[in-house]
Amino acid sequence: MTNIEKKLKAIDQEIDQFRIRIKNSEDLKSVEGVFDTLTLKTLYHLSNKGYIDALGGVISTGKEANIFHALGCDREIAIKIYRISTSNFRSMHSYLIGDPRFKSIGNDKRSVVFTWTKKELRNLKKAHAAGVRVPEPYIARNNVLLMEFIGEGELPARQLRETPLTSDQAQKVFDTTVRYVRKLYRANLVHADLSEFNILMDGDEVVFIDMGQSVTLDHPNAREFLMRDIYNIVRFFRKKGVDIDEGVVEDMILRS
Repeated sequence: MTNIEKKLKAIDQEIDQFRIRIKNSEDLKSVEGVFDTLTLKTLYHLSNKGYIDALGGVISTGKEANIFHALGCDREIAIKIYRISTSNFRSMHSYLIGDPRFKSIGNDKRSVVFTWTKKELRNLKKAHAAGVRVPEPYIARNNVLLMEFIGEGELPARQLRETPLTSDQAQKVFDTTVRYVRKLYRANLVHADLSEFNILMDGDEVVFIDMGQSVTLDHPNAREFLMRDIYNIVRFFRKKGVDIDEGVVEDMILRS
């Protein structure tokens, strides 16, 4: 047996060892339908390093990534895995190309997806440090991001759009949302895709998620992205009975 054949056999054995940790056949089917050998190797590496003890069910399936519930280090975690083969390469590249933190990006899809995953880790860390409630990030490797699971007992927290709110509750959630956008802005960051789909309600607590596309203020489209975030916030909360104007929200965020 050649060295290459031995290496391939070792990789196959590693992947098989990881597969047995998956809870049931439906979860295995989901993994096999989305992830390639490289992704499974990455998961195995993180598992072998002690970050993942057991992989659970699918939390959500998005356009670019799947999120899984998992256990690791005596805590619940969320594993976000970007799909290399089906990710929107052009869209990702447009958010990366103007970000001075990521000047050297390969033109192949794998390099872009790996950079995107690293970018979300850095954005979450930056938001967390600024006092914005986000899933606490743990580690990123290749196209895999490990972070805090927002929810309880394997049940993810509700998206804001799914959460019933009284008028008073809507006002409080709105106030927190604007305060968080302002904190991001002061930390030199714009969410760039903020809406009722990317805000979770962990009990009464507002949590911002999906920050892979978030950009620094020196990105050429940062102001445009900020205004879009503001528009989405105002549009949603007006429907919930909050009397607010886009210009007022803009002033609240931009004032020193």
